[in-house]
Amino acid sequence: MNMQQQIELAIKQTFSVWVMDIKNESNMHAGPATESHFKLVLVSDDFVDVSRVKRHQMVYKVLVNEMPQIHALALHTFTLDEWKNQGGLVPDSPLCAGQNKV
Repeated sequence: MNMQQQIELAIKQTFSVWVMDIKNESNMHAGPATESHFKLVLVSDDFVDVSRVKRHQMVYKVLVNEMPQIHALALHTFTLDEWKNQGGLVPDSPLCAGQNKV
């Protein structure tokens, strides 16, 4: 099972998921690692009345076994109402500053 699948499985086993979109963005970053940078959009009612920081802490706790192998994890966490109110839009990830370095 690759890292993306491991993340997806851990999230689905823990959270009540309305929407989950995980993207491997390793190709946008410098270096040879092919499973090191991920972007996770997670919409769950488990986040109702929970601050953004606490939401991220909840995700990190679930991914405690995966995090040592991940260089970067962009988290976008929403309740269903927040997701609907913002039209389901998530910002694009920036390109790595070192992407074109030799």
